[in-house]
Amino acid sequence: MATKKKTPKTKTIVKTSKANPEFSNLEGILAGIRRAQPHLLPPDNIPPSEWAEKNIKIPVGNAVPGPYRIHNAPYQREPMDMIVDPSCYRITLEWGAQVGKTLLALCVQGWAMACSPRSQMMMQPSEGDLEVWKETKWNPLADDSDPVKKALSAGAVNNRKMISYPGGYMFFAWAGSPRTMRSRSAPLIIGDEVDGYQRTKEGHPMGLLWQRSATFGDNRFMIEISTPTEKGFSYIDDQFRAGDQRRFYIVCPHCEEHTLLTWDAVSWPGRRENDEENAKFITEFEDADAHLHAAIHCTECGTALNDGERVKAIRVAEDLGAGWKASRRFTGHASYHLNEFYSTFRKVSAIVRDYFDKLKADDMQVFYNVSLAEPYDAGGERADPDSLMSRAEVYAAEVPYGGLYITMGVDMQIDRLEAEVIAWGLGEESWSLGYHILWGDPLTSDPWDQLDDLMSGEYLHESGQYLPVSAICMDTGGTSGMTQAAYDYAAGRTGRRLFAVKGVGGWGRAVVEKSVTKVQGQNKRKTDLFLVGTDEAKLVVSRRLLKDKPGPGYCHIPDDRHEEWFKQITAEKLITKYEKGQPKRLWAKQDKARNEAFDCRVYGYCALKIAAPSLRRIAARLGLSPDTSTSDKVRKLKRVGPVVAEPREAKTGENDSPHMVKPPVKKQNKLVLDALQDTPKRKRVKKRPRKNWITNF
Repeated sequence: MATKKKTPKTKTIVKTSKANPEFSNLEGILAGIRRAQPHLLPPDNIPPSEWAEKNIKIPVGNAVPGPYRIHNAPYQREPMDMIVDPSCYRITLEWGAQVGKTLLALCVQGWAMACSPRSQMMMQPSEGDLEVWKETKWNPLADDSDPVKKALSAGAVNNRKMISYPGGYMFFAWAGSPRTMRSRSAPLIIGDEVDGYQRTKEGHPMGLLWQRSATFGDNRFMIEISTPTEKGFSYIDDQFRAGDQRRFYIVCPHCEEHTLLTWDAVSWPGRRENDEENAKFITEFEDADAHLHAAIHCTECGTALNDGERVKAIRVAEDLGAGWKASRRFTGHASYHLNEFYSTFRKVSAIVRDYFDKLKADDMQVFYNVSLAEPYDAGGERADPDSLMSRAEVYAAEVPYGGLYITMGVDMQIDRLEAEVIAWGLGEESWSLGYHILWGDPLTSDPWDQLDDLMSGEYLHESGQYLPVSAICMDTGGTSGMTQAAYDYAAGRTGRRLFAVKGVGGWGRAVVEKSVTKVQGQNKRKTDLFLVGTDEAKLVVSRRLLKDKPGPGYCHIPDDRHEEWFKQITAEKLITKYEKGQPKRLWAKQDKARNEAFDCRVYGYCALKIAAPSLRRIAARLGLSPDTSTSDKVRKLKRVGPVVAEPREAKTGENDSPHMVKPPVKKQNKLVLDALQDTPKRKRVKKRPRKNWITNF
């Protein structure tokens, strides 16, 4: 059998090359591995609160710069760590000032870069706000945090629109630019000061961003942060109420019960029940340094807590079983409310001092929004229809004693005219005498003929005399030729004290500005058009509707007024909106209610301002005089002589509205002439004859 010949084994010789010296440098290989080892290891699997304490430094310029310590703000731990809770997809923070809401968002953003890389979106109210946030908040924090700094150094993009890092991008957007919202999407969305965002026709910017991130499915997460603004118009307050509504409880060191730190639990010497009463005694408070003795009390046992006890109770609340507690069932949306009393860097006395300052400046909205994190209810700018209805009264006559001068406000609609007749007294106290709807197309003569009849009516005064409608303001706004129809009706009627008006927006304007002459037609008819500062006029009317005691500015309402009228006259409310990051006050309708009654009252008030009558002279002419025995703030009218007259029946029409009262028919009143016999007559001035084709000189 033939044997197989074995081939001799050859020894492989590896030659080193100067071109690849690393293969022979074991020490170099080990050094490279050591350098790469930190980058090969997975990031720390820790919640954001623990990561923030290890890596975040608060930049210089803040109240307490240096390493981040969660014990200074323990209420930040749970909201920060909710991002790793798989059952949570949304966080709403309705927080006040000095509690670290912006710092919380910065910690989450840094953690999302270093520990859980993903793309994210950061939104501010305006481009200017975004630049300030980047320069004063983000850049200093990123420079002092090593993990964030390394992540950013590995990225290739860093500009005003976005920055990149391993694992994602951080996009920048602002609410004033729809383009920055539509062109980008990310699974992590953070919105700062969301109540300052300008709404678009498509909805709120945060809602648009949330909808655009739908492609990320269960991986998307949104954090919205803000102090609230106006009650009923605050986005952050609406979202807080849509969540599970969590509030931070502390353990009282005296009774060991769980309690909240609220504004109602704060006391100081001389505190009154409401802001209005506190404002009256603010000088007394300052003289006594009452804010230095302010204290917050336990809502369970009533014991006062000093600042040391309060701060300690906040820091140990979670350890003792208190902390965040929800009032609604959790369904994935966690919402948190926190006011300034939970700040460990603020004293109760300092917060009360801020309250005094806002009372003096008449700027209570800032205190409620920023310090208390509560939406401000501008009650002085909108009356409640139910409270107005409860104040309705029965008049002793068509015009009670206090009414001296009658005006009318007329609002024009596409198919009707609406008008309110108002009697005014001393201190501009008012009595609503009737509200009328004059049906008909303003392009025809039907509603204008009815308005003629309404203007010529007289009203029985409680003294027995009859008062005419002395001044009328008529709205000339509208479309489809209605403005021209109003001009045509007003032309030549200035002598009847009918004034055409046009509303002009803007704060700081006079209620009624000088008239502008409108010349029209071949005959060059002239119409005096008065410009009305509607914002200021509405503010005066709204605040007067809120007065609940008869006297100067009080509005009397008859008991036969329809419920719809109360809804209309309280239909508008003064709100604050932000345009390009700047606050703007404007009037907005409530609950889609009609506002014709409100406009008519504004025009009736403007008629009083244009006519500017001397109410004291009118009172003397009617045989009435102010009661000098009462205070200057509230003056009543006394009858000087007995005057008696038979009341007249009012006409009724088929088209009367349920909240409409017809004026009495026009009738010559001899009693008025008798009352004026003792008053001196004015000297009549002989007028020069007009030029005509006979006497052309």
